[in-house]
Amino acid sequence: MGRTKKVGSSGKFGPRYGMRVRRKWLEVDKVQRAFYQCPVCKKVAVKRVASGIWECGRCGAKFSGGAYMPVTSAVRMVETAIKKSGEGENV
Repeated sequence: MGRTKKVGSSGKFGPRYGMRVRRKWLEVDKVQRAFYQCPVCKKVAVKRVASGIWECGRCGAKFSGGAYMPVTSAVRMVETAIKKSGEGENV
């Protein structure tokens, strides 16, 4: 085949659904198939097992996260708020 150089994994849809939809799907697909850093062993080996379930290939740690990314933007905001509130208490 070899026709996915420009369109990547969205080439499996062929001419269906329109270019805009396929581009958006391709962005999401790249994010969910990427490897991420493990919160336990800090190695870049975390891969998506199922929707919202992530597993480290090195240490075997399994944890829940977002559907397409292990750490969502909402979780980052909460962690930042917790860190800021903790810094104020220690001073």
